[in-house]
Amino acid sequence: MNFFEIIKPYVEKLTKNEYTLLDYVIKHMAEIQNKSIREVAAACFVSTTTFLRFVRKIGFSGYSEFSTVIKYTVLNSDKKADSDVTFVEKQSQYRNEYLKNIEETVRVLDERKLLKICQQMDKHPKLYFYAKGFSKYTTDYIEYLYTLNDFIVIFPKNYEQRKLAYRNIDQNDIIFVFDYEGEDDELIQLIQNLKSNTQFASLVSITGANNNTIQNMSDENLYLFTDELKINSVDMTSHVSLIVIMELLLYQYLEYEKNKED
Repeated sequence: MNFFEIIKPYVEKLTKNEYTLLDYVIKHMAEIQNKSIREVAAACFVSTTTFLRFVRKIGFSGYSEFSTVIKYTVLNSDKKADSDVTFVEKQSQYRNEYLKNIEETVRVLDERKLLKICQQMDKHPKLYFYAKGFSKYTTDYIEYLYTLNDFIVIFPKNYEQRKLAYRNIDQNDIIFVFDYEGEDDELIQLIQNLKSNTQFASLVSITGANNNTIQNMSDENLYLFTDELKINSVDMTSHVSLIVIMELLLYQYLEYEKNKED
């Protein structure tokens, strides 16, 4: 979901002054995407407190999410503007975008969230990985990585296995859901089934930087950035950012364990 989809329900409730702020943001998205809240507020001739209040009123939890979604929207707008260019011509720029997505994924990672997940992992729970489509092949590697580090990992790989596996989830377990769009009907139904159980485990989702259903149902959500890419109707979207997040989480956990020993 992009910036305009998020703000849509709130626009009619804005005051005249707030609408002026919105008009400025829309007209200067490309310019403000890398600016701090102090810089943007100064450009709008309001205080940072006023601008933060405005950001929250149009559907964002804070300036960090607001800035992230603006970057995401600008990035995708640039892609749509170039949609008539062949992939061969785009290829010369794809390397830069590829690196930008990885850098942005790392930049927006919330260390507090990682630490909270590490504290739960310290209880040595079972880890359940839920992924579908092309994400399953990436999750094979993630499963291998966490198994090597002595975690009990359950990774159901088809519909029937996913349907049965959740029945064995305990209260202290951690469920990881990998879904870029965050709107997969089967995974949403699975989460609803889990939430109806009083022994509901912790749910961590990794999705795109948008306001999606799975994100809103999760205890913790981590954003990733990637470029959706199809060639001859085959999904070639990179899943490197997902690997980056799960590797950094594991490294954070290993550091957490080492600090405990010290």
